[in-house]
Amino acid sequence: MAMIISKPFLTVEQIQKRVKELAARISEDYEGKEILSVGILKGAFMFFADIVKVIQVPMTIDFLIVSSYAKMESTGEIKIHTDLREDIKGKDVLLIEDIVDTGFTLNHIRKLLLERQPASLKICTFLDKKPRRRVEVPLDYIGFEIPEDYVVGYGLDYENRFRNLPYIAIFKESK
Repeated sequence: MAMIISKPFLTVEQIQKRVKELAARISEDYEGKEILSVGILKGAFMFFADIVKVIQVPMTIDFLIVSSYAKMESTGEIKIHTDLREDIKGKDVLLIEDIVDTGFTLNHIRKLLLERQPASLKICTFLDKKPRRRVEVPLDYIGFEIPEDYVVGYGLDYENRFRNLPYIAIFKESK
């Protein structure tokens, strides 16, 4: 099986410009507050690192390690491998995700976190793949809306590979 990766679909420059724009909006929205930024790993690690560096409000940081994919398809089975260490009750939580596809995983995480009674819960996603949405999830901050194509790079993977690309590329398997 050969794999084909396109030239950059989203360049490093486009990504960094958008990260700064999102961070400015988040900083404005949370002015005078302290937030708990929660990264969803592994996919969001690059986006998370880049955006928290430029958000201009005090914050604490925590992570969830979650999986729901096998190869290129969502399995529908959501596994939480590592839960939060922080108690989020009464805190302003900003959930930072790499990509929203079907919405199943994010909806599951959102419900789980809301049960823990945060003061507020907002969601920031790097990529929004609306054409594949099966469950609507409220998204407060969106980096880019993308078509149905499978993408890799900037933290996103295919079988845990290609996460290290500094840009987003379209990925295809060739038979």
